Amino acid sequence: MAYADSFPISPVSPWRSLRIRGWLALSGAAVLLAGCMSGPPPRIETGPAGTTPPTASSQKGSLQAASWAEIGGWAQDDVRAAWPALQASCQALKKRAEWSRACAAGMMVDAGNLNAMRAYFESNFQPYRVVNGDGTDYGLITGYYEPILHGSRTRQGKFQVPLYRKPAQFGNRPLPARAELLQNPAMRGSELVWVDDAVEAAFLQIQGSGRIRMADGSIMRVGFGGTNEQPFRSFGKWLLDRGEITPAQATMQGIKAWARANPGRVDEMLNINPRFVFFRELPANNDGPVGALGVPLTAERSIAVDPATIPLGVPVFLSTTRPLSTEPIQRLMFAQDTGSAIKGGVRADFFWGAGDAAGETAGRMKQGGRMWVLMPRS
Repeated sequence: MAYADSFPISPVSPWRSLRIRGWLALSGAAVLLAGCMSGPPPRIETGPAGTTPPTASSQKGSLQAASWAEIGGWAQDDVRAAWPALQASCQALKKRAEWSRACAAGMMVDAGNLNAMRAYFESNFQPYRVVNGDGTDYGLITGYYEPILHGSRTRQGKFQVPLYRKPAQFGNRPLPARAELLQNPAMRGSELVWVDDAVEAAFLQIQGSGRIRMADGSIMRVGFGGTNEQPFRSFGKWLLDRGEITPAQATMQGIKAWARANPGRVDEMLNINPRFVFFRELPANNDGPVGALGVPLTAERSIAVDPATIPLGVPVFLSTTRPLSTEPIQRLMFAQDTGSAIKGGVRADFFWGAGDAAGETAGRMKQGGRMWVLMPRS
């Protein structure tokens, strides 16, 4: 799940190519927002005095052999909750020689026994500390989610905002920016579904995938169906540059609040971003969205990483804090997605799940943290 704006969309993961990941993609103002980062994480997550985690890095990180004892919180995490994510990773990786033994053992362990699960990981995996290219081991953790919108297959009542399929006649030729594209006659008749909120639809384009709760109670899942290949421009940064919002308001929640207060200017705001995303209907199911690994993501146990440093599919122990607090999050996650804004060593996007509550949390998450990769033993 990356982002729909410079997204990491690949043939394997429509979701990931689409998202520009996390609130950073929404605001495009990482430098301004870094100063608004909540207090440093506890103990092991605290960076050097006077520093804040970097927002991104072009430098590849590295992995340094570590011991289980140095992983703060390892003994306290209920690793049983990570078993579904482990099984998802094994579905993608079990045929690889280095994973076959670990995955086979994972099928034999008693997933309801906490001590057995912890012993399984300690016996079958070797921990490695993740280090940035500059030698530091402290970085930025953001969040993302799967939106749930409300809609109808036909235009009616409050459902007046269309999500579009890509018209076949467009082919692969260059397409104009959003404002001009929406005036093209070929767009008429290509409506996939109608939703009730233009700003929510714009955030769905940024996330790249989501669900639509239909008027009849059914659920429609939509995914990436192409773009006009125009560059992404952040409407969050546009609002910041004009003093319409403060850096502290440069979140999904702050942008939505501005839109509610300025309904006559919503189109003006949305049209500053020339990029436009088309959607396609996906099979409806109760699983999470599919990430770059090609398996459904698990809420609060899947993360997006930079695969240049962290191999896709591996367990990653993450030590960070909840948004806007010093309450620790120290838990076993799985690297099952990527994102265009997720670059460098200690850098991750935490998948919070689906719906408004997940979106509220994801939109506020910009915490410092440390990470340990667990590599399968040969």
